[in-house]
Amino acid sequence: MNTASIHNDFDLCYRALCSRDTRFDGQFFTAVTSTGIYCRPICPAPTPHARNVRFYAYAAAAEAAGFRACRRCHPEASPGSPDWNVRADLVARALRLIAEGIVDSDGIAGLARRLAVSERHLHRELVTEVGVGPLTLARSRRAQTARLLIDQTDLALTTIAFTAGFASIRQFNETMQEAFGCTPSELRRRILPGRTGDGKLTLRLQCRPPFDAESLLTYLGRRALPGVEEVIDGRYRRTIVLPRSRGNIEIEPITGTNAIFIHLHLTELSDLSLLVQRCRQLFDLDADPSAITQVLAADPMLVPLVATRPGLRIPGAVSGFELAVRAIIGQQVSVAGARTLAGRLVKACGEPVSNPLGTLTHYFPTPQQLMYANVQGLGITQARINALQALARAVVEDGLVLDRDANREQTMEQLLKLPGVGPWTASYIAMRALGDPDALPASDLGLRRAFEQRGLAADPRSIAIHAEAWRPWRAYATHHLWASLTNSSSEALILSTKHTRP
Repeated sequence: MNTASIHNDFDLCYRALCSRDTRFDGQFFTAVTSTGIYCRPICPAPTPHARNVRFYAYAAAAEAAGFRACRRCHPEASPGSPDWNVRADLVARALRLIAEGIVDSDGIAGLARRLAVSERHLHRELVTEVGVGPLTLARSRRAQTARLLIDQTDLALTTIAFTAGFASIRQFNETMQEAFGCTPSELRRRILPGRTGDGKLTLRLQCRPPFDAESLLTYLGRRALPGVEEVIDGRYRRTIVLPRSRGNIEIEPITGTNAIFIHLHLTELSDLSLLVQRCRQLFDLDADPSAITQVLAADPMLVPLVATRPGLRIPGAVSGFELAVRAIIGQQVSVAGARTLAGRLVKACGEPVSNPLGTLTHYFPTPQQLMYANVQGLGITQARINALQALARAVVEDGLVLDRDANREQTMEQLLKLPGVGPWTASYIAMRALGDPDALPASDLGLRRAFEQRGLAADPRSIAIHAEAWRPWRAYATHHLWASLTNSSSEALILSTKHTRP
């Protein structure tokens, strides 16, 4: 079932509510007319009578209808709806941009410009799909971000107000009173991880079970970029550059739970909403494992793989440009070789960190830095150098967007026009940077080996035909097959970056 319309199936939603089914967490919200409160479907409160229940697809729609957020189950902490990750249409892209805080920085007009539509058309489409317009959605996002910071940090309320995107303390107080039925100071409760001794801020983010953190960390660890990232002691760490700040993050899966801790240190907190979304994307926290498994387990070839790694996630990217650069560098070389070359590029072109954190010594080069950098003598072929600089120019001069809010079809067309970028590279970028769960690098050598091991035709056309049954989750099937190769005696088969160009 399309999760965008799941809230319209009253019986299904009410059954999920009665059973507190975690699979539906974040896919709809339950509003109770007798209390005036809306909750997550997993709320531990007594189940309300059906006659008093209303279901909404988005928290902002429940708030616009006059309901206040539950102070027990914390709707602001629920995973995002997976449907918006599958979709790449105007509404899905708008919701992703709003979640990242673009309305706070650029206003509704800036959001509409980014999506190349009029403000009126954008408002009409959002109201039709979600039930409320962009301003209401942005206001709800600010309130949810503020609530998260109030609950989980010891930041001053004034700091929280402006970090969450409010223009004034008065607006902050009024919005929080409206959304939660009490003032910000009344919402303060026991501090969770808060600030650590090293000055970092810690936040807890939820996801739907099951969550295969081990496979995710293994994948990222094998590809960890020297100087920029590392996986150590079950934690992923890296430097990060955002539009208005920079710093480092550490992501720690919480053993025995479906959640992660983000330990972050930024030069300023204005990019916090964006960073939280990028971390959610990097660890694929909004995925719906049950929906993915239902489709993939219909293929006998994938049944044992899905059973072996339930809750397998697709690693995203904190920077689409960085991911694209690494995809180009990794063409036709091993994973280890790609790491070495990318590490040299970082050391030659990236800005050094003023206070290195262990092995994290550099920020990844920006498109502007790479456009004019001299990267001769690093072992990168001239064809790859030309491709990298063409990519940087496309981002800086031609408006190429390599993030989740991109128009996927348009971005793929732009990528394929660049020198040195073929279908494999474009598909890999779509899978990880654009967040396309249906991306399929059909010519990938790892996929071909996986098919051969199972006695199936392994040419790209045959793979593409077989993979039609995996839609819209072909990227997840690809990662299951890649993961199955890690048990091979040959490390060369661990191939998200080694492939045969068609």
